[in-house]
Amino acid sequence: MNISYNWLKDYLDFDLQPEEVADALTSIGLETGGVEEVQTIKGGLEGLVIGEVLTCIDHPNSDHLHLTTVSVGGEEPLQIVCGAPNVAAGQKVVVAVNGTKLYDGDESFTIKKSKIRGVESNGMICAEDEIGIGTSHEGIIVLPQNAIVGTLAKDYYNVKSDYVLEVDITPNRVDATSHYGVARDLAAYLKQNNLKGTLTLPSVESFEIENPTSGIEVIVENTEACPRYSGITIRSVTVKESPDWLKDRLKIIGLRPINNIVDITNYVLHEVGRPLHAFDAARIKGDKVVVKTQPEGTKFITLDGIERTLTERDLMICNTEDAMCIGGVFGGLDSGVTEQTTDVFLESANFHSTWIRKTARRFGLNTDASFRFERGLDPNETMYALKRAAIMIKELAGGIIAGPIQDVYPVQAKPYTVDLLHSKVNTLIGKDIPADTIRSILTSLEMKIVAETAGRWTLEVPLYRMDVQRDVDVIEDILRIYGYNNIEFSDSLKSNLSYKTPTDKSYDLQNLISEQLCGGGFNEILNNSLTRSAYYENLSTYPIARCVKLENPLSADLSVMRQTLLFGGLESVEHNVKRKNENIRFFEFGNCYRYDIDRKKEGESLAEFSEEYCLGLWITGNRVENNWAHPDEKSNVYELKAYVENILTRLGINPKSVIFGNLSNDIYSVGLSVTTRSGRQLATLGIVDRKLTKALDIDVEVYYAEISWTLLMKETRKNKVTFTEMSKFPRVKRDLALLIDNSTRFEEIENIARESERKLLKDVRLFDVYEGKNLPAGKKSYAVSFYLQDENKTLNDKQIDGIMGKIRANLEQKLNAQLR
Repeated sequence: MNISYNWLKDYLDFDLQPEEVADALTSIGLETGGVEEVQTIKGGLEGLVIGEVLTCIDHPNSDHLHLTTVSVGGEEPLQIVCGAPNVAAGQKVVVAVNGTKLYDGDESFTIKKSKIRGVESNGMICAEDEIGIGTSHEGIIVLPQNAIVGTLAKDYYNVKSDYVLEVDITPNRVDATSHYGVARDLAAYLKQNNLKGTLTLPSVESFEIENPTSGIEVIVENTEACPRYSGITIRSVTVKESPDWLKDRLKIIGLRPINNIVDITNYVLHEVGRPLHAFDAARIKGDKVVVKTQPEGTKFITLDGIERTLTERDLMICNTEDAMCIGGVFGGLDSGVTEQTTDVFLESANFHSTWIRKTARRFGLNTDASFRFERGLDPNETMYALKRAAIMIKELAGGIIAGPIQDVYPVQAKPYTVDLLHSKVNTLIGKDIPADTIRSILTSLEMKIVAETAGRWTLEVPLYRMDVQRDVDVIEDILRIYGYNNIEFSDSLKSNLSYKTPTDKSYDLQNLISEQLCGGGFNEILNNSLTRSAYYENLSTYPIARCVKLENPLSADLSVMRQTLLFGGLESVEHNVKRKNENIRFFEFGNCYRYDIDRKKEGESLAEFSEEYCLGLWITGNRVENNWAHPDEKSNVYELKAYVENILTRLGINPKSVIFGNLSNDIYSVGLSVTTRSGRQLATLGIVDRKLTKALDIDVEVYYAEISWTLLMKETRKNKVTFTEMSKFPRVKRDLALLIDNSTRFEEIENIARESERKLLKDVRLFDVYEGKNLPAGKKSYAVSFYLQDENKTLNDKQIDGIMGKIRANLEQKLNAQLR
């Protein structure tokens, strides 16, 4: 939120410089991200001065230029060539002397001595648009004769620099979403640091009703959604452009001025944090404002011209016939103030935060008003803001305040009552703070001490502090005003013995695998657990019925909890590929969430929900590229399989102890599943189906693996690290070229070989596949290496031949394999 330094000083008399104010606000919890100097007129009219035209004659070499001499208060007048048709001797004008920088939008240029049609010119006599004080370019600015020559233009036009503080408001601090709210907090800081700081709220005592009988009536039908509604009618107003001071105030903080009535409501909003709305009274049919809901499905066109469909939980501000405004969120198309408006109904209401928040989310609207109402406002402040705005409207737009004031407030809200123990303050803060200091801080925060006994205070917390309703909330406020930096570190260290839990072990192994993957060229990514439901539509592997849905999603893109890490990673791949970073290796650890109605149990509210921690891997692009020692090489799914096997090995799971099986689903065009001997699925991997990548506008092939980290931790829970000495006896390799059916997989060959020799066969590897001419139809050739080793002695030819003969026989018998 933008806070104007000069505007802040209207409510708090202090001596801090802008940077010091930023530091002070940050220290009390209103973090200030930056301080920027701004000016109401770009450039601040630097280098411009008031001058007087002494002489004015026609230019000797032009039929439209004039040659003038202009006094700007120096020893010698300046000779300036001017093309304005209205320039004449005796005029008081604005002069840009040599060296002055003038601005045209984002462009700038500097006035320099020059020759125009052969005559020297030193400076420029300016028009309104050339210096930023207006839009006219019909001629030069002609000032009144009482303007003093030599006066700086910035002093003549009263141009002042201001500073904008970018204050980051946390969700709990709705009380600080205004200049007075920030000033109120800063005043507490100044008081505790013995610095000058007198807080003043503008008076509304001059408010009076001039016509007590011609006001518009208010009826509140839904007092749950609208606990308080205040309003006043102002007749015979003149809607026009706001004065410069008001426009400048709004522009400084980034708001666009509209007209004097709307600008006043925006001014009061950013002054005291109370949203207001001005209605054209002529459009309030029946002279009644009715606060109620509309029937489900009612159509309503908002101020932005969009037709919206209402629900029975959307609070509307209506007249006797039509809806005029979505209460606390957005105005209607036909109810606002225009230049034709003569009578205004001014609304200052308090709406229920939950109602406003849900309505704003349903329609995807986030306005200054809804931002504040969603967080909760003090209902007792509606009348002050109403009177403040009414007084300003009367001053700037004229008119007659008509009554009576409409104020529907059936149940008056009372301050929060909190009991506070001195001992608890010191325990939580970690320092003994004197009772007088605590009492001073509480008073500076406008918390009223209604009772006090030995070591205990009973407090009344003002309603504008919606976030302070418990003693710990009060203690947090005491600490931030006392100063976090004033809490010293203790010289003693307190510790206790602990042991590693399964969670600790999992975290350590996560770091281990992360380092391994980073060493292999991977980058870690982190995606939102919330995702769009559209990803799961028409999927059978992850059906949309299994999604954990949010009741009040922030947007359509964040409406469900993710069932898989896949889609978040594909979004990251798409982002990188579109920026020419196509060789990608990503990994992510994260939770996946699923809903299963069949698991629902009576009395167990979360039985149907499950959560699983997973590891996702994504590979795309080239494995090697632009390497002088190696030709370009594309990544492939076997590379991904190797990374998965390396992860299993690093965690102590022998890849040979798990089963790699074919997988067919709508996630992978070609896939594998990794399961334990007991049937638990540890992982899936493969080539992501083209329809999924195409939906995210990815034109390259993506290889993806998802590993259940939760199941992996269960598998490794009883693993123990063991080692054996390396064998002193050599390993023997024998190769076989096998002619087999096309449908035969290498996995079948490997399994038969291991069943044939369980002790001495250490490894089986496929090193060549041939399919083509010179082979019988329906056949292919596998070249396979078999590695044999005895840990206790050297194998002889007889043993080797016996083992290989057994393997050949079993392959021939079970697979009809033939030696080539």
